[in-house]
Amino acid sequence: MPKPAEVALPSDREVRVTRTFNAPRQLVWDAHTKPELVRKWQGYDGWDMPVCDMDVRVGGKYKWQWRSREDGKQFGFFGTFTEANAPSRIIHEQYFDPGDMGFAMPVGDPCIVSLELSEQDGVTTLVCNMTFASKEARDGAVSTGMTDGMEYSYARLDDLFTAAA
Repeated sequence: MPKPAEVALPSDREVRVTRTFNAPRQLVWDAHTKPELVRKWQGYDGWDMPVCDMDVRVGGKYKWQWRSREDGKQFGFFGTFTEANAPSRIIHEQYFDPGDMGFAMPVGDPCIVSLELSEQDGVTTLVCNMTFASKEARDGAVSTGMTDGMEYSYARLDDLFTAAA
């Protein structure tokens, strides 16, 4: 079983999450770039992902939206892909859409998210680096429990890979 994600703060504007998966790099890439797979693992129990639009190419747009089954409240993210080099590297701008959740994060400059995948002996290492516009934006995002949510989703992704094996 892969160990939980390691979280680092390499600078006052960055968050780096490193995680391994017992799956080939192409499968991890597909899980991050194919909407029908993304819907299966991103998010929390009790939430659906009714919007998962992704045009994974340079200049392509994406929009993700989650909805609570309990109260119907929604939030999401959207942006543009600035690099797509299958199956090893993808970079996108990420803007937060607070929907009707009642909490806000700084609006304005996007977070730049890079995802790098490398494989050795059937184990893929994911390095996700998020560069925020400011230290305040980074600290605000971290305070939401963002990295705990990422690990929760990654554990669901592990389950998908195990079921497919």
